[in-house]
Amino acid sequence: MGLEQLAERVLSGDQRAIAKGISIVEDRKEGHRLLLSRVFPHVGNAHIIGITGSPGAGKSSLVNGLVKEWRSRNKTVAVIAVDPTSPFSGGALLGDRVRMRDHDDDEGVFIRSMGTRGSLGGLSEACQDVVRIMDASGFDVVMVETVGVGQAELDIMKTADTVTLVLYPSGGDLIQAFKAGIMEIADLFVINKADLPGVDQLKGELQDLLHITERGKKGWEPPILETVSTLKRGMEQVVEESLAHHKYLASSGKKAERRFSQRKQEVMRRLQERFAADVLGLVEQELGPLESGSSEERDPYEVAHIIYKYWKQETKELEVSEQVDGDVQQGGDEE
Repeated sequence: MGLEQLAERVLSGDQRAIAKGISIVEDRKEGHRLLLSRVFPHVGNAHIIGITGSPGAGKSSLVNGLVKEWRSRNKTVAVIAVDPTSPFSGGALLGDRVRMRDHDDDEGVFIRSMGTRGSLGGLSEACQDVVRIMDASGFDVVMVETVGVGQAELDIMKTADTVTLVLYPSGGDLIQAFKAGIMEIADLFVINKADLPGVDQLKGELQDLLHITERGKKGWEPPILETVSTLKRGMEQVVEESLAHHKYLASSGKKAERRFSQRKQEVMRRLQERFAADVLGLVEQELGPLESGSSEERDPYEVAHIIYKYWKQETKELEVSEQVDGDVQQGGDEE
């Protein structure tokens, strides 16, 4: 099957084609950029929901319950469940997929597990591209469950429209989450395992921290919801608040702003990848050969400055060359 045909089948919602397309993108196989370029004009319709939080908060069981609630409202749902990749074997258990087997026979649900593959921000590097494929294929809701990485799990804000932070009683110091900025990116707070002691204390601490940050003055005041995901309690409220937040984003223009910011960050990241690959040889050249016991180490700031000046000069010469070529072409046209 050619990439053009594969793209058409992805856009038609063919789940086997979606799975194959995701594998091509995730593994960065030949043609993955062509596939993404074909589906890109069709993205932007799905509600992208991020589910984040520390390990043990019950994110997977919560997602499982939310899928059932969304389906009861006749919404099609795609799920990306990110699991940590072993730094030793390079593999991932992908246990989140096992926890969501309730939906195996539902054609309105598509679940894909992914390993982080060394990424430290809670998501796989290819996650945004996978979200695009799911969005373009026509799913109403795309939920992204991040790996539980504690204080460094901020990548989800680069992908999701609505970020849900899952907490649980006796789950650790909220100040740690506050320091790391996770509190700042959450649009919904869900206290899961709300049948355990300590819910009122946790809720009070959350309210105090929200008061300090004055989140409500920014137009949306994140609600604090209680759930018991193993009993499917509280799922309806979470879905209702997710819908309310999405409606707020659309009516206030914040959705367009958020997605523009996400796109800008991704362009910058892709440029950094390209530039880093291009200048790596220059870095090694300027640093010189590694000699054991050498005392003549180059100042990193000096090396970076030299390479930057070289890059600027190359860019300037390229601009002059393109301008000359353009003038010559214009002169030829006039004749």
